[in-house]
Amino acid sequence: QVQLEESGGGLVQAGGSLRLSCAASGRTFSSYIMGWFRQAPGKEREFVAAISWSRITTRYADSVKDRFTISRDNAKNTVYLQMNSLNPADTAVYYCAAATRPFESTVGVTSDRYGYWGQGTQVTVSS
Repeated sequence: QVQLEESGGGLVQAGGSLRLSCAASGRTFSSYIMGWFRQAPGKEREFVAAISWSRITTRYADSVKDRFTISRDNAKNTVYLQMNSLNPADTAVYYCAAATRPFESTVGVTSDRYGYWGQGTQVTVSS
């Protein structure tokens, strides 16, 4: 069982940066692929970024590639999302997620690959 809690959201001007954090409970955090998803008003939840349990593999949505960076600190049971060059299209509730099973070999980009979710943190980018 993994419990997740996001933090770091807020209001930022276009071109600015934010770093989201996701603190996980449980001793097996380091065994799970971790991901970030987001959901804007009136839109479906979409994949943003994910990182393998070994930290070797990362995957990004095309819309955030070269602007966002996902990382994890297994000693702190925390995954991060560094977001740079933010624009109004990035406005959404951002969710942290952990893969359904530990030690999965493939980093998934669809929400059905993730069985544990946080409550979300709001990110608002003003123009």
